[in-house]
Amino acid sequence: MKYFTIAELVHSDTAQKRGLNNVPDSVERAALVALVDNVLDPLREAWGGPITVNSGYRSQAVNKAVGGVSASQHTKGQAADITVGSIVDNRRLFQLALDIKLDFDQMILENGGVWVHISYKSPKLNRHMAFRQG
Repeated sequence: MKYFTIAELVHSDTAQKRGLNNVPDSVERAALVALVDNVLDPLREAWGGPITVNSGYRSQAVNKAVGGVSASQHTKGQAADITVGSIVDNRRLFQLALDIKLDFDQMILENGGVWVHISYKSPKLNRHMAFRQG
């Protein structure tokens, strides 16, 4: 974990405003570390500049409060929604992840590039599914 912290991956304005618990258990925490080590840090290194995590881990209560799908990888510590500041650059980041052949499970350029959702399970389980929405 070179560029990201557990604290930023579990931060949630929704949890704070509503008094919801958003603390991962040991399995979810290990998944967050794997996400950072295998996807987020290598992507940050290749990008050469800051990447902001908009949403990382979400407890079931937080996930429900934000309207997330019940089986969201966020609730397992396997996913993060990230941005580099603009739609144009988020599109470039999405392409970069493909170009450097990151070992991700799922990557979605959401809402035309407002953010990039990226997830990681394990080398044997990753599906390398990439989608552009909007």
